[in-house]
Amino acid sequence: MPRRTDDIVIEVKGLTNSFGDQVIHQQLDLEVRRGEILGVVGGSGTGKSVLMRSIIGLQTPDEGEITVFGEPTIGRDPTEATNIRKRWGILFQGGALFSTLTVAENVQVPLREFYPDLDQALLDEIASYKVVMTGLDASAGPKFPSELSGGMKKRAGLARALALDPELLFLDEPTAGLDPIGAAAFDELTRGLQRTLGLTVFLITHDLDTLYAICDRVAVIADQKVIAVGTIDELLALDHPWIQEYFNGPRGRAALAGKRDIEGEIKRRPTAASLAATNEADAEQGDDAVATDAVKTDSGTR
Repeated sequence: MPRRTDDIVIEVKGLTNSFGDQVIHQQLDLEVRRGEILGVVGGSGTGKSVLMRSIIGLQTPDEGEITVFGEPTIGRDPTEATNIRKRWGILFQGGALFSTLTVAENVQVPLREFYPDLDQALLDEIASYKVVMTGLDASAGPKFPSELSGGMKKRAGLARALALDPELLFLDEPTAGLDPIGAAAFDELTRGLQRTLGLTVFLITHDLDTLYAICDRVAVIADQKVIAVGTIDELLALDHPWIQEYFNGPRGRAALAGKRDIEGEIKRRPTAASLAATNEADAEQGDDAVATDAVKTDSGTR
C-alpha cells in the first residue's frame, strides 16, 4: 500500500551540494516520516549538517528539491518561508545559546521574532514552562550560559527549540560532549518529549547508544548520498562495508550489548499485573494466617 503524502514531513529529491570543487552531496534523496525519530549518520565530511542546513534554508543547494510539510522551501517568498519556520525548532550542536542573554531570554528569542506583540509577562511564563519541560529547574531561567554545565546548556537550547510548540524538531549532535549518564538522560528526555508532544525528530548523531536507544529508523550518508534508510536490524542485514564497520565494529557491538542488557532488565521487571497478583497472594496468605491464629486462640481459650 503506497504511503500517504501527508505522512511525509520532509522530502529531499536530487539534492546536490558543493563547495568549490568539493562535491558534498550528489543526487541525494531522503524522506522523513511523520512522528518518527530519524537518526542521520555518516563519516566525517559526508555532509550531515550540510543536509540539515539545506532543509532549514541556511544552505542553498546547487540542485534539488526540498519540501517540508508538503511545501517547497527553496526560493520561497520570505512570508511563506516564515510560516513554515514557525512549525519547526532547532537545537544546534553545542546549544548555540546567546552568551549575553539569560536562559529565559534565549528561550524568548523565537517568540519575539515571530510574535513581537506578546507582552513580557506572557513571554516570561512561556519561557519558564519550556525550561522546566526540558528537566531544568526553574531557577535556571535567570542564569547566563556561562553559569551552566554542558548538559544544562543542551537542555536550555532544547527549551528554545521548543518555544514555538513545533511539530518538527532538528537536533544536531545533541549528546556530543556529554558523559554516558548525561547522554542517556538526554536520550530519555528526547524520546519522552517526542511521544508526549507528537514530534517528528531529525537527529544527526555519531552516538551509537542514541541510535539504539531512541531512533525508529536510521539514514546512512556515504558516497555523497543516502545509501540506506531503515531500522538498525534492517541496516545490519546490508553488506555495505561502511555500514558493517560502523554497526559491527567494537563501538557498535558495545552499543548493541548495552541495548540488550537494558531490554533484559525491562523484561525482568515486574509488570503491574504481576505485582497485583503478588499482592493479592500475599493478602490471601495474610488472611489465612490470621484465621489460623484465631482458631489457635479459640482452642486455647477452651
